Order: sequence, then C-alpha cells, then structure tokens
Amino acid sequence: MNTTQQKKLLEAFIEIIRKTSAELPKDVLEAVQRGHRAEEKGSRADYALGIIENNIGLAKAKSQPLCQDTGSILFYIHYPRKLDHSEIAKLARKGVIAATKKGYLRQNSVDSITGKNSGTNVGPGSPTLHLEPWAKDHFEIRLMLKGGGCENVGIQYSLPEGRIGAGRDLAGVKKCILDAAFQAQGKGCGPGILGVAIGGDRATGYLGSKEQFLRKLGDRNPDPLLAKLEDEALADANQLGIGPMGFGGKTTLMGVKVGALNRLPASYFVSVSYMCWAFRRQGAVVTSKGEIKKWLY
Repeated sequence: MNTTQQKKLLEAFIEIIRKTSAELPKDVLEAVQRGHRAEEKGSRADYALGIIENNIGLAKAKSQPLCQDTGSILFYIHYPRKLDHSEIAKLARKGVIAATKKGYLRQNSVDSITGKNSGTNVGPGSPTLHLEPWAKDHFEIRLMLKGGGCENVGIQYSLPEGRIGAGRDLAGVKKCILDAAFQAQGKGCGPGILGVAIGGDRATGYLGSKEQFLRKLGDRNPDPLLAKLEDEALADANQLGIGPMGFGGKTTLMGVKVGALNRLPASYFVSVSYMCWAFRRQGAVVTSKGEIKKWLY
C-alpha cells in the first residue's frame, strides 16, 4: 500500500472502533427495545431496561463509550490477497492506539504479571487479530468489544455432565445452554446473548462460540436442527425469570446462536460465551483505497 492508502485505512480502523464503542448495531437495539416492551410497567426489569435505553441514546449522541469497560478488542478481517499481512496488522494496532488517545477506548488493557497499564491498549494479545486473505479486492473488517464482566461468566462443558444430567446429544447441549444462563444470572450485565460452539477442542470451542456473535440476532441458522435448538433454548431461558441484571422479568436473553465444529470421539465440548446487553459488534466493507463503503450491521 502507498502512503495515501495507509492513511485512509488507518482512518477507517479508527472510525470502526469509534462506532463500535459508542453505537449499538440496529439488530441489538431492536432486541433491547422488544425486551423493554415485554416487561411489566413499573417493574424492576422495566426500570433497568429504561436506564439501558437511556444510556444507549446518550452514548450515541455524545460519541462516547457505551460502557466504562470497552473490553477485549477482537478484529476479524478479510483482506485482499495481494496485500501484506503484517502491514494490515500494524495499521490495526495503530488504529487502537489512536482510538484510545481520542477516548473511544478506555485505557483498560494491563500487563498480566506487573499490572502496569501502557495506556495504549496494545500489548501481547491485545488487540486480538484474526486476519484472513481472500480473492476479493476489498476488506471486510469486523470488530467486537467484549467486556470483562460478560467474559467472566463464559463456561465450557465436557459431556456427559452428571451435575446437570447432560448427555452427548442436542438435548444435553440445551441443558448446558440453560445452565450457563442460570449460572450467569445477575453477573453478566444481562439481558445477554449466548454464543455456543458444539465440538472442537477447548481452544477452538471458545473461538467458535465467539464467532457466533458475528451473526445478526434476527438471522436463521441454516441447519434446521440448530435453528430449532436456538429457538427452544432462547424461549426456555426467558422462562427462568432471571430478567435484566438479575432483577427478575421476562428478558433474560436476547439471543442464542449455535454453531458446530468437528470433534474427536473422546471429546464432546460445549463452549458458551456470554455477551452483555452492550453488544458492541460492528463491521464495514472497506475499499482497497481504505474508504468505508458500507456498514455491515
């Protein structure tokens, strides 16, 4: 890339970070609003969702972070095959540093050994970059900002699991999903969204569960068995009565997204990632010249 392309792509990274941090995507905003309408007026759930909606509006109007924890920074980038992988990674990191300086990201990435904060959000493992070349001549840059509170309540099961009576089948998987929602109550800044991966190993399972968050909440799983599982798990979770922030109510989860990975016969993992109501996920189609052409969410 020439200097002009680099400059434009850096600007695109910064704008994607700003928009992701400050503005909920349309599908998530609509899910919050549906949940609010479903709650009994004057209830604690109604009050909690009202505050959440006000916060969403203020963050967008002021172009400020939705949450004080701007979270782990996860990029999923498809880029033209002719371009240099390391150059794109370098620009993404520069974008994170610039966005942090502008206040779009909080300075909340610290050294795990010393506890020191560089103030840049850049260091080993931050940001996390998933870079994949493709034959197209444009970029697709997706970004997820995943807060620590919701990350803390992710959970992984190895089936069979006697504690919840879960066997190695989809009925057992659903028991895992409902148990994950129950265990998270009040601790994951609900109402939440669950990303689930069936199979894989321990590492790829969690990776796959987070990739489910790249789907829109209103989409339909192409696998009819998984589509049925998603619908049933969401409906059953919202019968638990946990509600927003664990205050009780009808809106415990706003979505359940499930994918499947091949596994070894000896293993049957179910990996569940939890996303809080501040579901900061955005993406853009960016031209080879570095210009944002279309928003993806």
